[in-house]
Amino acid sequence: MALNSLNIEDTWLTKIRRFFSVKKITWLLIIIALFSTVNSVYLYTRIKQINAFNAAVNAGLPPKTDLQSFEAKFSTAFWLAKNERYKEATLLFNKALNTANTTQKAAIQYNLGNIFFRRGLVINGANITVRDEAEYLFRQAKTAYQQSLRLDNSFWDARHNMDRILTMLPGTPTPGVGESDTPGLIMGSIPVGLP
Repeated sequence: MALNSLNIEDTWLTKIRRFFSVKKITWLLIIIALFSTVNSVYLYTRIKQINAFNAAVNAGLPPKTDLQSFEAKFSTAFWLAKNERYKEATLLFNKALNTANTTQKAAIQYNLGNIFFRRGLVINGANITVRDEAEYLFRQAKTAYQQSLRLDNSFWDARHNMDRILTMLPGTPTPGVGESDTPGLIMGSIPVGLP
């Protein structure tokens, strides 16, 4: 019985040796080498494209590759906002929201808040009629910062700017409390001075 089990093991070894012949192993290694070479060339080309993309973004130029990527849209919008082209930047940031993940959405909302904040700072105090527009822009910035913090609560820059906005915005008035102490605004048609 021991001899029979030895023959079975011997036949399996023979089959394995036939399957892994020198010729088959050589072809397998050639295929692996070709695949590795093609992959290395692709990765080298991709690294060059990424470096060219980063150089274009740093120089403020439109990138030549990855035009529809989130990074291209974000960097173009950021560059536009930096150069005070706020309407175009706002449109591009809003367009980039569609393809963004949660962290990217938080960054977009933060940058939208910065746009509203800067616009509000530019027109704040120019004259009395503009004050309402500045307050509107500050409230828009507050909303954008709040959305950014809802998406990523650990975003400290958004927290800092939110604190600055809250100190600049006037407090929300309480209905009925104002220049007069009459509660006419709250109670409406209820007569004042009941017996």
